[in-house]
Amino acid sequence: MLEMVKGANVGLGALSEDVGSVVLSLSWCSAMADGDADVSVLLLDADGKVRSDADFFFYNNPTAADGSVQLLGKVPTANGSEDRISLDLSAMAAEVERVVVAASRYGSARFGDLDDLRVTIADRTGEALLGFSIADAGSESAFIFGELYRRAGEWKFRAVGQGYETGLAGLATDFGIDVDDDPEEADAEESRQLVAGAGSTPSAMVGEDPAAESAVTVPTQLVAPEAAAEKKRRPRTAKKKVTLPKTLRKSLAESDTWRQARLFPASTLKNDGEREMRATSVLLSVMAQVPEFGRRLTAAFGAPAGRMETFTEVSLPHGDTPKRPDGVIRVERAGKLWTALVETKTNGNPLKAEQVQDYVDIAARRGYEAVITLTNDVELEGRPLVDVKIDKRRKNKVTLWHLSWAEVAHQAQMLIRHEGVSNAAHAWLLHELLHYLQHENSGCHGFQNMGPAWVPVRRGIEEETLCQGDQRAVAVVESWERLVRQVCLRLGGELGQKVLPVQRAKRGTDPQTRRATLADGFCENGRLNAELRIDGTPGIMTIVADLCTGKLRMSIEVPAPEQGYPLTWAKRLIRQLAEAPADLHVETLVESQGVGPRATLERLRPEPADILPKDGSPVAGFRLTLVKGMGSTRGNAESGFIRSVDDAVDRFYAHVVVHLERRQTRRPQLVEAAIA
Repeated sequence: MLEMVKGANVGLGALSEDVGSVVLSLSWCSAMADGDADVSVLLLDADGKVRSDADFFFYNNPTAADGSVQLLGKVPTANGSEDRISLDLSAMAAEVERVVVAASRYGSARFGDLDDLRVTIADRTGEALLGFSIADAGSESAFIFGELYRRAGEWKFRAVGQGYETGLAGLATDFGIDVDDDPEEADAEESRQLVAGAGSTPSAMVGEDPAAESAVTVPTQLVAPEAAAEKKRRPRTAKKKVTLPKTLRKSLAESDTWRQARLFPASTLKNDGEREMRATSVLLSVMAQVPEFGRRLTAAFGAPAGRMETFTEVSLPHGDTPKRPDGVIRVERAGKLWTALVETKTNGNPLKAEQVQDYVDIAARRGYEAVITLTNDVELEGRPLVDVKIDKRRKNKVTLWHLSWAEVAHQAQMLIRHEGVSNAAHAWLLHELLHYLQHENSGCHGFQNMGPAWVPVRRGIEEETLCQGDQRAVAVVESWERLVRQVCLRLGGELGQKVLPVQRAKRGTDPQTRRATLADGFCENGRLNAELRIDGTPGIMTIVADLCTGKLRMSIEVPAPEQGYPLTWAKRLIRQLAEAPADLHVETLVESQGVGPRATLERLRPEPADILPKDGSPVAGFRLTLVKGMGSTRGNAESGFIRSVDDAVDRFYAHVVVHLERRQTRRPQLVEAAIA
């Protein structure tokens, strides 16, 4: 991989032959694990300005209509998080001369508070081509990491590393966009315009009652400054996107025993073979029919934006015996085909290494680009589910990718519940897919098994016979990490927010080394720990599974406000927790002393002052903790430990976290500036 310095540039064609589609990764970390930023992409013409509102991509506008740009979201890394962007350079409009890749922070947050700021570019096969690290970040709240630009018909990359103390507004203004960062004004204006347009807004679904109009998601609108005043007085004309209503209509069934007809019935499935065949066909057919969904699942694998067709049970020659992959995905763009073979497993069945190896060999021989595996397992960084050999000497490079059924369900839920799709029929198709995946008989429930090491390790913890260095403990730590990743996917899909596991490790730590260190700590204290960062919440949610006591501890730390008095803070916190469980533990965090007074919420409701230090020590914040019994089932399946973790997370979020004051919502109002 080529390491670049600030101001340097390089032609992508000199680094790889597969740069028609590339993935940029922006990464960072922070010592407190609470640092984050949001990526943005701007498409510029020859004048260095955006052509229109459609050329600015950020969290409210993540995908280009032609598929040339797609923000893929965040993934956890060993010591932070990584935000990925898919760029289909072959689909980029001819008028686009530059693609600026940036990130921004909000409020008082600055990039100088983050460590290891870095951008990398990988080609279609996932091979890293170049990297650029930024070491001089300071008080800037927005940063241009780099830019891609055309020169003599070739795409080149320039390492920029330019910061803006004026934040997203200052950065965007340079490229012809005006940003109003006042969230209250933006929200007020959005409400005024939605109310103004309510009379002409169609229902989200055909035949739906008028109350379901709230299911129509209207993206932020960009208007010229001279038309802004007029725009405030008329309904929005932005293309509306369809999501499903939050509340279901009253059923017309005569009896509760009547079952609604389903497009994809699952109740009659009898064995693993039927489940696998049905799940593959259902998924691939919906991918082909709902462009937003198909593109969402394949963009990260280097697939171009184009017409997609999917096939099942295709027979392909391989020696004396033809092979039949579970599915094939083909995408056509500009007369060129991108092809991926698909191998699926359901009901917790593992992948077979020799089977996947055969498909990789077939793909390489036939000039296909990828092999995609799809199982209940969540793949971990540095820990592939199967080991296969990929011959890099071949001119045609084949990439092996993995999806979990939990990731598929997460993407479907994000589209139909939060982000929206182009029409009601597509929303209904995704709803039927999601219903099928969540059906108890589909076999697509995600990670559900802690593995064969779980029971003997749990017994070893109880008997105090588990020793450091035991590889069974490492296996349990890996299963725990998979479970936490799946909890994040499920919770994020339900909330429509980014939910990521926090990884605390020293820079450059190998994932296997990190897990071995965690396993040694687990052998010593019998506790599995995890931290979740949920966008919009005031702190990090902590999960502790104590196998010695059989208890699950859920907690969150709420920092003290910058202004006011401790007694006022305590009273406000107790009021916010009016509907929280009475057995919630509240403890005060005291500066330089650690933990101060603690008590249950039941005791503090009549006397909030009891939580304050008697000696007047400075209060840094409060920690809220809820304790729940661990699953009593001794097996390794979902009915025991895994289900108890899911229940504990849901209960803590719904009864505690949801009532806390939220962080400032990041929904800037965008206004297109006049171009001289």
